[in-house]
Amino acid sequence: MAAHDPFDYPRRWEADVVLADGGTVHLRPIVPSDGESLRAFHGRLSSRTRYLRYFGPYPRIPDRDLRRFSTVDHHSRVAFVALLGDDIVAVGRYERLAESDSAEVAFVVEDAHQGRGLGSILLEHLAAAARERGLRRFEAEVLADNAQMVRVFRDAGYQVSRAFDEGVLHLEFAIDPTEASMAVAWAREQAAEARSVHNLLHPRSVAVIGASTDHTKIGYAVLGNLLAADFAGPVFPVNAEHRSVRGVRAYPTVLDIPDPVDLAVVTVPAASVDEVMDACLAKGVKTLMVVTSGFGETGPDGRGAERRLVDEARAHGMRVVGPNALGVVNLDPAVRLNATLAPTLPGPGRTGFFCQSGALGTAILADAAARGLGLSTFVSAGNRADVSGNDLLQYWQTDPNTDVVLLYLESFGNPRKFARLARRLGRNKPVVAVKSGRNTVLPALAATGVAVDEASVQALFEQAGVIRVESIAQLFDTALLLAHQPLPPGERVAVVGNSSAIGLLAADAALAQGLALAGEPVDVGAQAGPDHFAAAVADALRREDVDSLIVVFVPPLAIPGTAYARALREAAAGLAEAGTKPIVSTFLAAEGIPAELAVTGPDGAPTRGSIPSYPSPERAALALARATGYARWRSAPLGSFVRPDGLDPAGAAGVVAAALSEAELSQKDGGERGEIDLTDDQVVRVLSCYGIHIMPFRVVSDSDSAVAASLELGLPVAMKTASKQFRHRSELIGVRLDLAGEDAVRAAYADLRAVSGMDEVYVQRMAPKGNSCTIGLQDDPSFGTLVSFGLSGLISDLLGDRAYRAVPLTDADAASLVRAPKAAPLLVGYGGGEPADLAALEQLVLRVAALAEDVPEVRSLAVAPILASAEGAFVTGGRITVGPPPSRHDSGPRRLRPIPDGF
Repeated sequence: MAAHDPFDYPRRWEADVVLADGGTVHLRPIVPSDGESLRAFHGRLSSRTRYLRYFGPYPRIPDRDLRRFSTVDHHSRVAFVALLGDDIVAVGRYERLAESDSAEVAFVVEDAHQGRGLGSILLEHLAAAARERGLRRFEAEVLADNAQMVRVFRDAGYQVSRAFDEGVLHLEFAIDPTEASMAVAWAREQAAEARSVHNLLHPRSVAVIGASTDHTKIGYAVLGNLLAADFAGPVFPVNAEHRSVRGVRAYPTVLDIPDPVDLAVVTVPAASVDEVMDACLAKGVKTLMVVTSGFGETGPDGRGAERRLVDEARAHGMRVVGPNALGVVNLDPAVRLNATLAPTLPGPGRTGFFCQSGALGTAILADAAARGLGLSTFVSAGNRADVSGNDLLQYWQTDPNTDVVLLYLESFGNPRKFARLARRLGRNKPVVAVKSGRNTVLPALAATGVAVDEASVQALFEQAGVIRVESIAQLFDTALLLAHQPLPPGERVAVVGNSSAIGLLAADAALAQGLALAGEPVDVGAQAGPDHFAAAVADALRREDVDSLIVVFVPPLAIPGTAYARALREAAAGLAEAGTKPIVSTFLAAEGIPAELAVTGPDGAPTRGSIPSYPSPERAALALARATGYARWRSAPLGSFVRPDGLDPAGAAGVVAAALSEAELSQKDGGERGEIDLTDDQVVRVLSCYGIHIMPFRVVSDSDSAVAASLELGLPVAMKTASKQFRHRSELIGVRLDLAGEDAVRAAYADLRAVSGMDEVYVQRMAPKGNSCTIGLQDDPSFGTLVSFGLSGLISDLLGDRAYRAVPLTDADAASLVRAPKAAPLLVGYGGGEPADLAALEQLVLRVAALAEDVPEVRSLAVAPILASAEGAFVTGGRITVGPPPSRHDSGPRRLRPIPDGF
């Protein structure tokens, strides 16, 4: 066997990872030049740590062992080092046992970094590398009193077998991912990434690097906002030319600050950031926030500087917000952090907000303040080179101060991970999102994002329960309701007001949004007093057929409108039903939470029970409809990730691998590169491995053979031309159906030959009549795979009537998918037809989804036509395209989103 270059390892094995305390390290395979760093690492280990790892004192590494430890083949012998700056802080390795599919695994962590989760991270990355090299099991010898190491293996989620002999535990476990191991990894990922954001939003001290005495500079504004907010910790201006800035003692560099620095806000020009970065690394700053522009948004040179910034920061244990960031806000009274350029902040509340654009962030904060929407935390990440919306979702998942999450997204860094996190978060806290950039994205965001088509975005949001809105105004309209009122228990809406005209407008708006009216609108009349008005509201809320209430009000001339507002608020406050049924209003044409409709907390800010007001009934109804749709999603069954019976992943993978191998051989002979279409025989074999059986067919080349095939298959039969140009046209120009006799078969053969000019035709047993459907796979290399479903036909194709769900699918996803297209009522008997077997369609969807998960080389697939009837779902054709598998951005061991090459 040829020797492997010890410096040549898969670059994809390198990773930046977040540790349990929110810090970061860089992970990569070991190379021979790491020898001296490895010796220094070993020298820093305590005697006990060396004893537990090597079962003896082992005070120093001999040269022979050092060469062996640092020189591996990256196949049968693999080792990873965790680097903090230039120092190795942990090492993990495996060595294959003889010619088996097992390997012995071991790792050691420097004493000062134990308890940070490095052991479990090394185990995850070693297991992933081992699986890639064909290994299936790990074995480990651990001293019985090495409780910390035993815990790493025990808590990883694998099924570990143990044997005990003379004080040594022998552990063995399969390393294929399990539901338990994935759940453990994701829980640790959530805790670590949430902790890193917690460090950002709860700094004990802040340094403003570039703090200025010039009021036109951003360093002046950031420092002033920090001081005006009365930040709970010390603030350190850094300015080499002045002893103080805005009355606060200043320091020449961050290294001169006598106390630790948790958060450094960088406001110096981009050209000076490298020098500042070196000082921050030496100081041990936890989080860097770069307000300065002049990075990825400026072109290739700026993107290169941005990449260097993030690479260096992560390698030295820091997270980065920005560059080109507006900043971060934490309105917790115990923190009082305003490290932004924004002059106006809303009051404290229980809503978290993430956006990318700095300029837009300033307007968002001012708008939230004007509407009375309080925030818990706010992050504007600018170019989003490191900290992203996904990190904030991880934080808000367990943040006790946040009940509602708002997102303004211009691009996705890791859409597949976003879907997973948003879906989990949405089960407890509503997520409302504006997705801009449908047609264009800023260069800086495109550099750290991925293109996702509109169908993928819509599927992602629907499946994850994200409330999608079209504008900032709709974002705030929805947030005001979610932040202050309960979720609607159903779709029945009552309308109460003092104007029949506006009441009808509200009723029409509610119906237009898919809500149901609970009776006619109640008009108390223009002359009704506040008590009469409040009584009508109370009566409506008490009704059992009412799930939510729209109150419309036009102030009369005789009595001030504020009296009616107070009466409305007091009526709601005195009813138990107001705690389960939301109220929205169009009161005095006010927007937000008027003082008279606010229920205030100890700090005077509006809290739960406040009644939002909208300028028009249409906006009130739209916000209520969005909340109702979210409540419906949240109350729906979660579903289970189930795998249908009778799957043969190895068989399907073998067919695909053979096809790709043949394609590679043809490429060497000058053939076309890229994806290839499987043959009919290969398609049948792959689909049958997943329990998807195509109706029997034969391929013939003359009329006599067509007759013979039809008799063999059993009449009646269908015939299809082998020409792809005509076979798949929706008007069935290349298809003949219900051929019940030999003469009909011969005539059909002649017709099809005349249409296509080809001798070959397909003869297929007729399936029971039903609605024609199609199931497909649409591969997005950045997002993952979407399963699509729709009814076949010219109208469906013309209108794009397809529904999409992202892989992996639950049984609930499959059920909702087949009911989602606008034409789906045809499957349940619309127009007097016989209902189809929807369960059979759902099973087909799950089988296709399992194929997409197991064989990522399948880049696109169409199972069509499927004839769905009461007798079942019968597949009559299929097409599969295969190629190199895409990158899975949310699979494998934990890692931070890599910064793209070519920055």
